[in-house]
Amino acid sequence: MSQMKVVGEYYFRKTEMVAGFNFSADGTFRFFFSYGAVDRNASGTFQADGDTLRLTSDKVAGRDFTITSQEKKGKGYSIVFSHPNKYLLTNIRCQFFTDGKMEDAFSDPEGKIHIDLAHCDSIYVQHLLYPDIATLVKDAANENNSFTLTLNDTMEQVSFKGIDFKIENDKTISCIPNYFLPMKDIKFVKQ
Repeated sequence: MSQMKVVGEYYFRKTEMVAGFNFSADGTFRFFFSYGAVDRNASGTFQADGDTLRLTSDKVAGRDFTITSQEKKGKGYSIVFSHPNKYLLTNIRCQFFTDGKMEDAFSDPEGKIHIDLAHCDSIYVQHLLYPDIATLVKDAANENNSFTLTLNDTMEQVSFKGIDFKIENDKTISCIPNYFLPMKDIKFVKQ
């Protein structure tokens, strides 16, 4: 019954941002998001379980970047990003984990990151304009320290992995702040 209660269009507006869902009776959804120059989308299926709404996006989380080359070279850790749109090469966050501690580094205007660490256990990357589940670049078994990555087209999509919504009533669904929507009072209202 709660599955059918959700069917319809929902919108969330905050200053210059607008986002919306269209939940269909066949259990599928479509999503859009627009904020400044950043547009995002998603599609997939949904499941209502009591007052919890779970989304399963068509996008596979953690695959916004593809490693095109890697090698052991020099000292520290270097990552170079490539994409035809040079504007997208900035605002990439790289997380270096060593013995449970994290250190951040951010790409420069040419899409390069270098950090002088003697060792790190794992490396994850995430684009700050298109935040989603971070992509694993290096795990503990990988001894390489120089990587080239391309940005994938999936970056514009949202996976909704780990983001559950609460069905508040017949007209409102909400969620807590998360990697994609970090603000407070996230309430999508049925139109």
